[in-house]
Amino acid sequence: MTETVAFIGLGTMGFPIAGHLARAGHKVTVFNRTPSVADAWVKNYGGEMAATPAKAARAARFVFLCVGNDDDLRQVTLGENGAFEGAAPASVVVDHTTASARIARELAAEAHERGFAFLDAPVSGGQSGAENGTLTVMVGGDAAAFAKAQPVISAYARAVTLMGPPGSGQLTKMVNQICIAGLIQGLAEGLNFAVKSGLDAKLAVEVISKGAAQSWQMDNRAKTMLEGKFDFGFAVDWMRKDLAMCLDEARACGAPIPVTALVDQFYSQIQAMGGGRFDTSSLIAVLREAT
Repeated sequence: MTETVAFIGLGTMGFPIAGHLARAGHKVTVFNRTPSVADAWVKNYGGEMAATPAKAARAARFVFLCVGNDDDLRQVTLGENGAFEGAAPASVVVDHTTASARIARELAAEAHERGFAFLDAPVSGGQSGAENGTLTVMVGGDAAAFAKAQPVISAYARAVTLMGPPGSGQLTKMVNQICIAGLIQGLAEGLNFAVKSGLDAKLAVEVISKGAAQSWQMDNRAKTMLEGKFDFGFAVDWMRKDLAMCLDEARACGAPIPVTALVDQFYSQIQAMGGGRFDTSSLIAVLREAT
């Protein structure tokens, strides 16, 4: 079924996600704060571009958001000419930003007051998942709104799951980031140990990847980590933003996450080394710098 869709935020993730919606046959209007990016998207996929988030949202049954952080999200929704100003009654706003649970709840309440729905729906799978249409989407919000949005989201996702009330999607994404941080650090330490101990590190990975140590990170990043290549998607600067939210939420709910706090410090060292735009697998660079 063809839907009228607005997509606000055409960054590394948003650009290909919006493209999948267009390929699925939906009528897509896009907005990006850098108009040349929106223009490039329209040239690539068709559809239309709007001058403001409000104008993009005005005729849409589904409004998708994918921006940088809480401040960006508040600006494109509640700011002057924001999407909430233009969102139609009974429409559904789906936010793919990785943001705080607090702002998700705030925006869900505001949307309810205005007569439309808001779903916090952060994603996992990185740039490759966005490009290949294989993202995992974790959603917080109203079940009826989720049921409406799920078929549309499925154009670019292999799994779309309602986790609970508003904020639950963002909390689940925090679980995801906590787990990833520990996994990458463990992989970095293992690879560095293999090299320092004189093993054929690539052969060691080939062997252990057939056992209990296997992970997505090992399958997709071990080789490039050993080669010192760190330009594969999600950047350290963004991971530190995410981990800061994890640490804040953990303090609020009384959940100790000591390994996550330590890995966050290691990422700060990478930033100090000038690696803020390196991908998250660059944790191994800290270990190499120390020896």
